[in-house]
Amino acid sequence: MRESGVQFRQTATVALIVALGGFLMGFDASVISGVVAFIGPEFDLGPIELGWSVASLTLTATLAMMVSGPLSDRFGRKPVLRIAAALFAVSALASAAAPDFISLVAARMLGGLGVGAALIVAPMYIAEIAPAPIRGRMVSFNQLNIVIGISAAFFSNYLILRLGASDLGWAQLLNLADWNWRWMLGVEAIPAVVYLLALFAVPESPRWLIMRDRDHEALGIMERVSDAEQARAGLDAVRSALGAEAGSDKATFRELLNPAMRTVLTIGLAVAILQQITGINSVFFYAPMIFEQSGIGTDASFLQAILVGLVNLVFTVLAILTIDRLGRRPLLVFGLTGIAVCMLVLSYGFGSATYSLDDEAAVSLTEVPGREALAPLQGEVYENDVAFREAVVGAVGAQAYEAHRSALVGAAISMNPALILAGILGFVASFAISLGPVMWVLFSELFPNRVRGLAISFVGLVNSAVSFGVQLVFPWELENLGNSLTFLIYAAFAIMGLAIVIRIVPETKGRSLEELQAELVKV
Repeated sequence: MRESGVQFRQTATVALIVALGGFLMGFDASVISGVVAFIGPEFDLGPIELGWSVASLTLTATLAMMVSGPLSDRFGRKPVLRIAAALFAVSALASAAAPDFISLVAARMLGGLGVGAALIVAPMYIAEIAPAPIRGRMVSFNQLNIVIGISAAFFSNYLILRLGASDLGWAQLLNLADWNWRWMLGVEAIPAVVYLLALFAVPESPRWLIMRDRDHEALGIMERVSDAEQARAGLDAVRSALGAEAGSDKATFRELLNPAMRTVLTIGLAVAILQQITGINSVFFYAPMIFEQSGIGTDASFLQAILVGLVNLVFTVLAILTIDRLGRRPLLVFGLTGIAVCMLVLSYGFGSATYSLDDEAAVSLTEVPGREALAPLQGEVYENDVAFREAVVGAVGAQAYEAHRSALVGAAISMNPALILAGILGFVASFAISLGPVMWVLFSELFPNRVRGLAISFVGLVNSAVSFGVQLVFPWELENLGNSLTFLIYAAFAIMGLAIVIRIVPETKGRSLEELQAELVKV
């Protein structure tokens, strides 16, 4: 028993180190949420440019997801993970030092390569080194770390903002006030360097070593995480599986288009699109911007973004604990219902807001350049954010509006910000307990073994493409369609998705892969 406990701790230690890649991925993806409020005015960005600064990471992450698997087969899992760690560190420092918009986007795209590599190779490595009885728990470390990384980014952004506003000597020495967004991006270099150094303490994947005919090294590693008999049996199983793979032709994309695959491919594509088109990355990557639209101010908007990360963490853990008990389909139905309701709440909350600058509000806007030009707007009541923005931009200019958006909206808006907070947190909770984790579980169960890898890569590519589009156009939607209509569109997608899930998605809980294949793949 003592030996088993030691082996478990060794496996868990290695898994936790490798899963730090998931933490960095979550941090890198969501840290931009605190940055967009500052780079827009500083670099004079339009809505599509602002969207590009967020979405560019997803673009290169998708590319890295396509090539990191083959690269890890050729060079090993560890070298690819080390490269990913180095990319995280270099991207963080280059983003923090970016002198202009193009440099910032280039640095973010470099980080995207690390995100894509970590997303594919980290869980692959953990699955290959962990014994079967604890593999599920070990692999879940990576998904959990992604969620923790998202929460850490929200907290880090808020902490830097508050320290920048303090009178602490060291905070002023580091110029946290004027360089707040640069420190938000640059602080990621610390865990990235820790990750890079820690990777030197983990062994290579035993499966990769067996692929390279280095069975003796592989066996030694496997004996560190299981007893000698299990290690030998595991080595023989891997060797047998590799022999079977070598004797069969690789799956082709044409096989995915076979009529027999129509049902499972339709389900996979529907869930992949739904996960992103209902707006989750609009919230994760623009949370402070959304909260600012409710008029609560910059500091409060960053604080509420922390709540988004915490709710995401809690309900992701809840999903992991209940997915095998309640089933995939009930979680999807419950989650999509919650997403639709919460998006309707957000649409109503923003739609019922009015905007008016009275004399007292106008006087309070002392930092807005040319605020005297706001005098003709005093007393006017605007029924939506688009009309108010157009009026203010016409008076003081787009650059002044973007630089002081929070103060202007806060001075003019009349609405219930608690309703917006409840809607956002409810939406995140509904997503985290359903579409977030359930999608990947379904992907691993729906597709036949022969084409599973190819099919998951294809639907994952579609998922990333939709995510890129949602991130790119969200600032444009807010500026041209307004908050209320934007969230109403997301609600409509959720309602359509709910109907699709009820109609076509089967329950896979407790059913063997062979049963599902016989039912869903019509030969």
